[in-house]
Amino acid sequence: MSFFSGYPFFVCFFCAMCPAAVLGIKEKPLRWYRWLLTIVFVGMVYKREPLQLLYLLVYVFGACILIKGYLHIRTKYGRNGGSYGCAVLLALLPLAAGKAGGLYGKSIFGFLGISYICFRVVQVIIEIYDGVIRDVNVRDFLMFLLFFPALSSGPIDRSRRFKEDEETVYKRDEYLELLGKGGYKIILGMFYKIVCSACFFKLLEDNFAGRYGLFYAAGYAYVYGLYLFFDFAGYSAMAVGASYVLGIRMPDNFNKPFVSIDMKDFWNRWHITLSSWLRDFVFTRFMVNAARRKWFKSRLSRAFAGLMVNMILMGAWHGLEGRYIAYGVYHGLLLGGTEVFQKKSRFYQKYKNNLWYKGASWFLTLNMAMFGFLIFSGYVNEALGIMIHRI
Repeated sequence: MSFFSGYPFFVCFFCAMCPAAVLGIKEKPLRWYRWLLTIVFVGMVYKREPLQLLYLLVYVFGACILIKGYLHIRTKYGRNGGSYGCAVLLALLPLAAGKAGGLYGKSIFGFLGISYICFRVVQVIIEIYDGVIRDVNVRDFLMFLLFFPALSSGPIDRSRRFKEDEETVYKRDEYLELLGKGGYKIILGMFYKIVCSACFFKLLEDNFAGRYGLFYAAGYAYVYGLYLFFDFAGYSAMAVGASYVLGIRMPDNFNKPFVSIDMKDFWNRWHITLSSWLRDFVFTRFMVNAARRKWFKSRLSRAFAGLMVNMILMGAWHGLEGRYIAYGVYHGLLLGGTEVFQKKSRFYQKYKNNLWYKGASWFLTLNMAMFGFLIFSGYVNEALGIMIHRI
């Protein structure tokens, strides 16, 4: 069984949502029912991979010790860069080991959901360091990490926002509104993933996979991009919808990315929770440190470098294979180039509000995004490998 995939999961899922709806409508707390469902669904999904379940439990147990230990050190000794860096490194080590193992066909300490759980742990460490989080309840922290709708593929929520919803008992009208929105998102997500994603995957396999040349590359880019969107956006919509039904207002992960008029707009609409996490916890901090230590002569140079770091990390977060790193570098260059163009170009300042410019910019952005998906898919690597072999 997999999360939000397959007949057995959906039968169990819809059966589990009905009592939640009843509890919510009757203005009863949902906290303990969320815990029950999380334990049940984690058990069902991981039962065929007991080693992964063991790794998950070990990591979560270790994360609790790490968070409580670092909170004690932060409270007693104040802001110390050394202890802070060690805490972040310890949280990231299992993820790094899993990604490195993927290069050799073995996932060392890898388990379903490690990327998303790891970023949640790092977020809490960073906000303890900043003094924003002053206390961590272990029960709330565990639910934040393990909440089953978002366990394997996000979205990446924020701990303080999640905790606020965890403690809320909704009034009937408030919950009915959540239930309506959640039900709509679940149905939309199922349509995206079960119908749209499946259609584009079949089109991809039947007509473009294993075929090379300019026409096939363009077709593969578009069809793969649409398949990836409907698959991931469908999963995310179902996860968010399930969270709503269970009383957690999980943030949306997609917002019409293919209407974006530039690459910055695209990353404000695509995988929103990941891009906002990287912006808040990587890019912003890079900019502050770069300005304080005078690494660059101008703010524009800092921004370009920060965007490159941001997107290379985004690529590495997906995996350390060449296609993911290339995908990160590609988008770093696009975002950095967009930043320079919009800040320095008189042409942009003069025409940016014109309809023809927005149309041309949308068309260019769409094609750049689709080429990025071509890189991400590994198609470019395969095509280059065939060309080299023929030579």
